Amino acid sequence: MTSEADNTYDVVVLGAGSTGENVADIVVKGGLSAVLVESELVGGECSYWACMPSKALLRGTEALAAARAVDGAKQAVTGEQDVAATLERRNSFTSNWDDVWQVKWVEDSGIGLLRGTGRLDGERTVVVTAADGSETRLTARHAVAVCTGSTAAVPPIDGLREISPWTPREATSAKQVPGRLLVVGGGVVGCEMATAWSALGSQVTLIELGERLLPALEPKAGEAVAAALREAGVDVRLGVGVTAARREGDDVVLVTGDGEVRGDEVLVAVGRRPGTAAIGVDTVGLEPGKYLDVDDSLQVRGVPWLYGVGDVNGRRLLTHMGKYQARQAGAAIVARATGEQVSLADWSPFVATADRAATPSVVFTDPQVASVGLTTMEAAEKGLPHRVVDIPIAVAGSSLHADGYTGTAIMVVDTEREVLLGVTFVGPDVGEMLQSATIAVVGEVPIARLWHAVPAYPTISEVWLRLLENYRG
Repeated sequence: MTSEADNTYDVVVLGAGSTGENVADIVVKGGLSAVLVESELVGGECSYWACMPSKALLRGTEALAAARAVDGAKQAVTGEQDVAATLERRNSFTSNWDDVWQVKWVEDSGIGLLRGTGRLDGERTVVVTAADGSETRLTARHAVAVCTGSTAAVPPIDGLREISPWTPREATSAKQVPGRLLVVGGGVVGCEMATAWSALGSQVTLIELGERLLPALEPKAGEAVAAALREAGVDVRLGVGVTAARREGDDVVLVTGDGEVRGDEVLVAVGRRPGTAAIGVDTVGLEPGKYLDVDDSLQVRGVPWLYGVGDVNGRRLLTHMGKYQARQAGAAIVARATGEQVSLADWSPFVATADRAATPSVVFTDPQVASVGLTTMEAAEKGLPHRVVDIPIAVAGSSLHADGYTGTAIMVVDTEREVLLGVTFVGPDVGEMLQSATIAVVGEVPIARLWHAVPAYPTISEVWLRLLENYRG
C-alpha cells in the first residue's frame, strides 16, 4: 500500500542497480509497495559499466580464439577483429547508456522510482535530493534496503588522483582503443581488461604488487593467465609497486619499483569501497564509509528496519551474489511485514548462506578461470581436513573442443565428510562447466553419490570422472 500524499511506502530501496531492482521486485510480488531511489542509471553498475560491457568487449576475442583452435575452422578466419564493430556491440548491451528500458521494466512491475541522491535521515526515513536541489522526504513503513553498491578504490599514491586515472567504469566504456594502457592491479578486473584491450590493439602493461595474478584463486589460475597474457604481448610485471604518478604532455607516467613506465591511459583496478560514505548512515548510529554489518537475512545488526544488500555489506562483491541476497532479503522483509516468523537456519528461505563458502565466479580471461567454494589455501586456513586433486583437463571432450586444449581441474575434498569443499577449472570455455560444481558443493553431494553422476561422452565434463578416479587412487 502506497500513500502518495505523504510519500510513504512499505519499503524504500536506496539504489536501483540489479540488487535494488530485485529487492523491490520481490517485495512488490509479495504484496508490499516499494520505491527505488537512484541518482544515476536504473540498472546500475553491472548493466552499464561492469559485467555486461566488459564481457561484450571480451566475447569477440573468445570467439576468434575458439575458431582458430580448430583445424579446418581456423582456415576460415582470414581477418582480425573489427574494433569499431566490437565497440558498437558493447554499446548495444548498455543500450548506449540509456536506461529507458530499465525504467519501463520498473514501471511495468508496479515499483515506484524517484530520481535523485538518497540519504538516511533517522529511523525509516530517506531524504532524496533531485538534480535541481529540491528535496523529497520518504517514509518506510517496514524497511529501508540499502543497495548502493561499491565504488572503485583509488590508492593514496602520490599524484595518482591528479592524473584522472581510469577506473573500471572508464575501462569498460571507452570510445576508442588506447595506444598504450597501463593497468595497476592483477585481480579479476585488471586481468580481464588487459585481455580485452590488448586483443583490440592496445599495448598493455599490467603491474601487480603481489607475486602472482588473481591472488584470491588457486595459484595455477594466476600462472596460466599470466602466461597467456604474456604470449598475447602484454607486459606483465609481478612484485612491482607503484610509488608515484604524473602526466608529461600526453603521457601518463608511473614510477614503479623497477623504473618508470609510460602510457596513454592508466586503469586503477585495486579493489572496491562500500557505497556508504554519503548516505546518512551516521543518522542511525552507523559509521560512514564502512561495510554494513548484516545477519544472514541481510538485516543490519542493531537496526532491525534497515537492510544492507549486495556489495554494500562486503560479503561477496559479485552481481549474481547481490541478486541472490536481494531475493533472500526481499523474502525476509515480506515475511516480517506480514508477521511471519523468520528463521535464520542455514536452509531457511529467508537467509543468504551461499556466499559463505559456495560462491561461484568466472574470470573471463583466456584461459577462463571458473571456481566455486574454497581454494586449497582457504581450506588449510580454516583447519579443515582436506585433500587436493589437481589434474590436467585431458579428456576426449577437451581434445575435440580445441586442438591442443590445455587446462587444469582442481578439486578440494573434505576427507572427513567426503564432500567437495571447492572446485576450480582453468581452460577455454570452462565457465559453462561451473554450475555442476556449484550444485555439488552447495548440495554437499557425497563423493560416493558423485560416482553415479555419469558425465556424457565426449564432453569436457568427463574430467569429473578423472577427478574422482584420482581421488580414489
